[in-house]
Amino acid sequence: MAATVKRLCLTAQRCTQVSSARLRVQTPIRTQRRPFTSKPFYRDESSDSSTPPSTNFISSLEPSERATYDTLSPEDREQFQIEYEAIDDGMSQPDVDRRINDVMFNAVREVQANTPREMKPDIDYKPGFMSLGEDDEVGTGSDDEFGEDDISSLAHGELEQHREIREYARIAAWEMPLLSKLAKPFEPPPSSHLLRFRSTTYLGETHPASKKIVLEFCTADLPNLTSIQREKLIKLAGPRYNPATDIVKMSCEMFESPAQNKRYLGDLVDTLMREAQDGADTFADVPFDFRHVKRKPRPRFPREWNMTEERRQRLDGIRQERRLLAEKQEVVDGAKMIEMAMAERMLARPLPGAGQIAPADKKEGRRLRRE
Repeated sequence: MAATVKRLCLTAQRCTQVSSARLRVQTPIRTQRRPFTSKPFYRDESSDSSTPPSTNFISSLEPSERATYDTLSPEDREQFQIEYEAIDDGMSQPDVDRRINDVMFNAVREVQANTPREMKPDIDYKPGFMSLGEDDEVGTGSDDEFGEDDISSLAHGELEQHREIREYARIAAWEMPLLSKLAKPFEPPPSSHLLRFRSTTYLGETHPASKKIVLEFCTADLPNLTSIQREKLIKLAGPRYNPATDIVKMSCEMFESPAQNKRYLGDLVDTLMREAQDGADTFADVPFDFRHVKRKPRPRFPREWNMTEERRQRLDGIRQERRLLAEKQEVVDGAKMIEMAMAERMLARPLPGAGQIAPADKKEGRRLRRE
């Protein structure tokens, strides 16, 4: 019974793992053939039991089969070899593939016959808006039926915008007045605050220009500077100095944080002050260079056009004379002038047929018109 179970297990394993190469090339099986003689055939069992298994048989085993084969006793190995060779002999038959395919086909047909089919109702498929005019390869399917219980997407957008406007209106009506409690009176910066910093904010949005800081200061407001030191500071500032306004303007955007750029400009002003106060070299031999300043001509109101008392009296006299002359003239009636011009034109136009003799018949009249 154990041998029968082992054979069935080995047959199932070989049916799933055997390859086409193994089916074409098989290990030859050693069998004893009976010679042409009248003597009966006797098998020498002692020699068979002592014969070791073939090397080809061991090399043809797969790793899992070889592991099973190594764990068996000599008697079981011989039985395993006999069963293995019998299986190979059966699998090498030409009609093995046909029989296996027939068995599989019959099993599949039996399963399909015993499995109830799910009847799907026929649905009239209509392509949706996203797949209109082309094949629906993505499988979006048809659009949902509109139940007349909702508004369109454009209307939803308008409604969302209206909600946002109402939200800001509520903030302006109820929350903004509360900020008046935090209001502080404006106090101009004291004279000790000499540096003016300017920056740009974009209300929380990320922008490359939000980190830029601009610094302005007037050289005349800087304390503890003599005239020579002030001139040296102007020469050190170079094109950043505007002689028309006496203001030095610098900017920085090297760092990611506005605070870092502001601190850098403050340190730069300290460096300029320290270098300007250094008396080792006053730059007295270096002339001022203001070629970077492009002065734009500003039109000025002529002095001759200024209003004086004599000019005002003369203009009042001219206006009074024009007013009296206009009162003496009659007011022109536009409608009457048009009627007179139309009447003169009608009188100057000659009457049709004047100075001509009427023709006796129609043919004569046509001939005269042609001539």
